[in-house]
Amino acid sequence: MKIIIAGAGDIGFHLAKLLSYESQDIFVIDTDSEKLNYLDSHLDVITTNGDATSVKTLKNISIDKTDLLIAVTDSQNTNFAIAIIGKKLGAKKTIARINNPEFINNPYINFKELGLDYAISPEELAANEIKMLLNQSAFNDSITFENGALNMVGSTLNQGSPILNLNVQQAKNKFSDIDFITIAVKRVDESQTVIPRGDTLFKLGDEVYFSCPKESIPKLHILTGQESFSVEDVMILGGSKIGVKSAKKLCEEKYKVKLIEMNKDKAFNLAEELHNTLVIQGDGRDLELLEEENIREMDAFIAVTGNSETNIMSCLVAKSKGVKKTIALIENMDYINISQTIGIDTLINKKLLAASEIFKHVRQGEVVALANLKHVDAEVLEFKVNHNSPVTKNKIKDIKLTRAAVFGGVIRNGETFMTFGDFQILAGDKAVVFCLPESISEVEKLFK
Repeated sequence: MKIIIAGAGDIGFHLAKLLSYESQDIFVIDTDSEKLNYLDSHLDVITTNGDATSVKTLKNISIDKTDLLIAVTDSQNTNFAIAIIGKKLGAKKTIARINNPEFINNPYINFKELGLDYAISPEELAANEIKMLLNQSAFNDSITFENGALNMVGSTLNQGSPILNLNVQQAKNKFSDIDFITIAVKRVDESQTVIPRGDTLFKLGDEVYFSCPKESIPKLHILTGQESFSVEDVMILGGSKIGVKSAKKLCEEKYKVKLIEMNKDKAFNLAEELHNTLVIQGDGRDLELLEEENIREMDAFIAVTGNSETNIMSCLVAKSKGVKKTIALIENMDYINISQTIGIDTLINKKLLAASEIFKHVRQGEVVALANLKHVDAEVLEFKVNHNSPVTKNKIKDIKLTRAAVFGGVIRNGETFMTFGDFQILAGDKAVVFCLPESISEVEKLFK
């Protein structure tokens, strides 16, 4: 598969990194030679210094033989132009990073006819992620499939966890009344993600991920020692696009939302736009202001300013004041793994979310959905099982699945099944698999 990525920024780099684990022909175009040099020295890709809106540049790298053109520069107008030009020159499929909501699901203009097959908005993805995290308050990561029929949730094991120092099999035997599969463990003192086996021990501070049907979620938090609580009062720091989108989505779900914005004019404009949100003009780093606005009575605090450090520090302050759930937006993807050690519940990165959304378009097999868990370098893939797929030939225990992957569950006619040893996957099922990057191509072969 030949893929051209226009834009060597964070999204482009992360996409190229994910794709470099597989046998793909990857070309990256950018006008920034420094970014391209960094790509050259770290990844196995072909780089081109040039303008991706240039017909000559695109023809020089055989755009007419390209399976997928991904435009992820910092300019949405440039991305839009690249997609249209690339499509006209023969690219089979085009994807563009777009910020303007008018470009996404517009009922009046068919952008596909113009040459844009698929548009993604990092801000929209981040707002959806925040809403989902608040709906699953006891967990710091959550992915749902088939409208919540099957869930993958992650949380940190604290002192109150009843599975500490038990292995996976012992924990399953002890809590046999809860339907779940342990799919991943991230040690607090290690960078590597562990695909657990029956003898894998649970340790204090582990970030543990489980798959389970919807009915098990109310009980599952018991395993981690985390308290399950309802979220009603939410404070958002920052009137950014993500802050505004989040406020609107949360108010639609009947949360009580306060939004703090420093810029006076912007705060007044937001007050007129956000009818169900209490907008406060002030500096969210001011402890006195936070106290005046009853920070101690908030169930959740969401920091989405343009400054990662401000977001992290303000969440730590909120946590110290007794706020149960904290979410910080960060730009630097290197920060993603530190939330486990510093006390913030969840760090989100809109570029990582965008890259994950785009990445499902390059998967082989009939991939229905794809997601990334935040603290682990891995993917969760949902496959539609075809009639002749190799995965249907044997029971789970007899399938030769790499040790770098694990089945997370199956959805059959709307009903969820846990994929234990004697279970057999059938054609028409939707199967969810958790994979480390090096195992993805091997897993895909099971579903071809």
